[in-house]
Formats: sequence, C-alpha cells, structure tokens
Amino acid sequence: MDIDERIRTFDLDRLHASVAESHDGEVDRSVPEHADADTGLFGLAVCDRSGELRSVGDADVTFPVQSAVKPFVYALALVDAGASDLDEIGIEPTGEAFDAVRLESDTGRPPNPMVNAGALLTASLVAGGSAQERSDRILQGLSALAGRELRVDDEVSRSEHLSGDRNRALGHLMHSAGTLHVEVEEAIEVYARACAVSVSAETLAVMGATLAFGGRNPMTGDRVLPVEVVRSTLSVMATCGMYDGSGRWMHRVGMPAKSGVAGGVVASAPRHLGIGVYSPPLDERGNSVRGVLACERLADDLGLHAFTVA
Repeated sequence: MDIDERIRTFDLDRLHASVAESHDGEVDRSVPEHADADTGLFGLAVCDRSGELRSVGDADVTFPVQSAVKPFVYALALVDAGASDLDEIGIEPTGEAFDAVRLESDTGRPPNPMVNAGALLTASLVAGGSAQERSDRILQGLSALAGRELRVDDEVSRSEHLSGDRNRALGHLMHSAGTLHVEVEEAIEVYARACAVSVSAETLAVMGATLAFGGRNPMTGDRVLPVEVVRSTLSVMATCGMYDGSGRWMHRVGMPAKSGVAGGVVASAPRHLGIGVYSPPLDERGNSVRGVLACERLADDLGLHAFTVA
C-alpha cells in the first residue's frame, strides 16, 4: 500500500482517542482570552492531495492562530518582495525562546522569521502603505491559503497589542539598528492583528496542505504561492518552527511545522498531507502537548518523516 492509500484509510478516530488520554501541559496566560481555554478541547484534521478534509474531535472549534501565522506572513512578504529570501531577516535557529530580546550581533537582523522579532519585521514588509493596508493584505492572503474567508478577533488583537512590551523592545532594537523601516507601533499593530485571525484545526490543515502541495490549495485548485516561496517557507519552518524544540521536533516528527500559544499546530508533509491540530495545554517550550503527540504518531504510522529511507 502506497503512502497516499495509507493516508486515505488511516484511522484518525483511533489516534485521536489515544492522544486525548494525555492531560499534561498548561494553557497560555499571556493573553487573557487564552487563560480560560477548555483544556479538554482537542481537534485533529488532515487534508490530502485530492482536497479531501478529514477531521475528528473539536476540529471545527475556532481559536486565534497566534504564532502559527508566522510562516504564512513570511511567505506573503516573500511574494510581495518578489524574492525567495529576504536580506532583512536571517534563517538560523536560535535555541532560545520565541520572544527572546535578541538580534544578530553583526547585522542587527532578526535571527529567523519564526521568532517574534522576525515576524514583526516580515509583517512590516508585506505590501501596503499603512498598517490597515498591510493587515488587509495578510487577511486576504491567509483566506486564500485556507480556501475560505477568515476574520480577525478584535478583542484578541487589542489584548496582543496592549501586552506586547517585549515586542516593543524588539521593535525599538530593530528600529535603532535600521532594520525596521516603519514605526514600532505600526509594526506591532499589523503583527497583533495577524496573530488574532480566527482559525480551526480544519483551517490549519488546509493551509498546511497548500504548502505541502507547492502553493496550490488542494480544495480550491487556486495557485496561492509560487513554488520557490513555498520551498523557502517550508525550509525555515523545518529548522525554526517549533522554537527551541525544533531540533527535537525534526528528530521525532521530521516535517515542517509551526505552533501557536493558543494551542494550534500546523504541519506540512510535502507532496502528501496538511495537518492541523488544536489543543490548548502547552509544554514548557510553548507547543501544544497533544499537538506534538498527534503529529509524532501520524509521522510514525504513515511514514511521513522527511528522512525515512526504508
């Protein structure tokens, strides 16, 4: 049986039931809207090359995308720059927390697009003459990736904006280094609104599948991103997407992924599958506990690890 057939016949319900037995982790409290999240929520969805979307559990429950938006904002910035990489941003993993107040010592650049400094900068590089225009561009791009119209949760956006002291520190560091070319508050506003876009596990599965299939949304058939932009995006997701747990993730799971502190995980198995998971309890690195377990087991059971040679 080839991998596509294994994907079509895989028992998602059984995997969901086994992972749901995990009760480890704590919900994020950095934003008030996350603090009261139901720790029992757990949704899992997969989208294959035919555009078939299969889901189980709480896969239709919406939540703020948070940092899981970072690879997609990076991709949109690449598209708008007409490039496959950006001189303003590095691509090296840091081994540090996602909000570490740190830039490259010799360049003043953010180390990569998957940490907050990099995401602030990529959000400012998306096309637009104002914060509102850039926010509209991001929302339009995310909606195309998801194959449906998405919306911003304004309450979460306000909370993100008000609680962004470390982001302000990063913004001022980049501004003083000459890397950030818009006002700090403007960059924070765009990034806060991007993080506050409402998604579900099903939404993330389709977005992950759009990357997995080279930038073409398998549900709509639309070309959303150029192939070269997808390659760059998946590469940096693979090396940097799971924060200071990225090395462990690639060793165990072996596919590009990105997490968010609301409990979402998006993963892409190139040429095979997009995965979306939602479960609020997080591990010490800020990644969804059940999300990591679900992806580990999918990778093992379906042979999705990028370095599987058998």
